[in-house]
Amino acid sequence: MTRDLEHQEHELSIITGYDMTTLRENVDVQAATERLNELGLLRSLSALNEKVVLLRLLGKLDDAFVIANEAVRQARFSGDREMALGARIRRAQVQQFQGKYPAALQELGLCVEEAQTHEWGALEAIATLSRGKVHFETKDYDAALVDFKAAVFLMERQGASIDQLESALVAVAVTESLLAA
Repeated sequence: MTRDLEHQEHELSIITGYDMTTLRENVDVQAATERLNELGLLRSLSALNEKVVLLRLLGKLDDAFVIANEAVRQARFSGDREMALGARIRRAQVQQFQGKYPAALQELGLCVEEAQTHEWGALEAIATLSRGKVHFETKDYDAALVDFKAAVFLMERQGASIDQLESALVAVAVTESLLAA
């Protein structure tokens, strides 16, 4: 299991479910705020990455984008391409929440390709799921469903837990119901 799937375990504790109309995460705001406060001024790459997620989930998108850019720069500087790819995915997720759909789609498409090239299955799954959510928000339900199903397959192949699969499975069900209507 890659570092990003391991990192998701902490995220899952503040995510209480998924909105069935937007597919966005429902968040335990108090727990997310407490964790953000615990991270304080830490500037390690893992702390920056976690801050990006927490700020995005709390709706503090401008702050999230600034820190996401810093995380991408720091990851590139470290020379760890896998970590840099994870940081780019998180930055694209912030762009999605900001409504910058073309930029998010472009970046996530590149992230999926890079993950495939390096056979980073967990990152490919996360990028594919994220790209599907952008398609969903732009009402391109056919493209969204393709990505959601691919993400489920990739996650299962990586041995993801049912908690990690939940977002993708909910996305498939909601999208299928919209396409059937």
